Amino acid sequence: MKSILFDLDGTLIDSTDAIVEGFEVAYDSFGEIPPHKEEIVKLIGYPLDIMFQNLGVRGNVWNYVDAYKQHYRIISRAKTSLLPLAKEAIIEASRHATLGVVTTKTARYSEELLEHMGIMQYFKVLIGRESVENPKPHPEPIFKAMDILGSIPSKTWMIGDTILDLDSANKAGIKSVGVLCGYGKRNELQKYTKNIVNDAYEAVYFIKEY
Repeated sequence: MKSILFDLDGTLIDSTDAIVEGFEVAYDSFGEIPPHKEEIVKLIGYPLDIMFQNLGVRGNVWNYVDAYKQHYRIISRAKTSLLPLAKEAIIEASRHATLGVVTTKTARYSEELLEHMGIMQYFKVLIGRESVENPKPHPEPIFKAMDILGSIPSKTWMIGDTILDLDSANKAGIKSVGVLCGYGKRNELQKYTKNIVNDAYEAVYFIKEY
């Protein structure tokens, strides 16, 4: 049986507004001017500490991460939605594969969010930022998910919207499908996989027929 690992932001869910607001509140809490929304969005997919570092935070980056998380947890349910056909993609995938989530988001909050959306029951594993020492694009998150699922590289796929997802898949020795419904651009994704489709629904059917 195949195993399919899904990214979250930009692959299954739209959490842009919640993420941007979380960053704005984190900066405000330390009396700093938040970056422009476009600057934040460009970095979605990276771990929070890396995002804050790349946005030029001065001082202890983890203080900003904590401030972000405190606010994000409060607003995430109200300001996050499933992308079109995402639930249908998950249900279809569950019929012919074991499923997991590999994300750089906090696992605890991600599980709560997916429970709220009524889809957590389809996933046998969820690997988040605190689940590993090295997040994507390192292969460790994928290796950990595969170990829990008991899956093998030749039958494991990663579906994601950024080069972090696809690079991680390549390093882990598994196949991948890039989706254009999120934050990555086609020309970027094509450097890491030849399999590019519009969304997770199309990705699942591509894998099914592969």
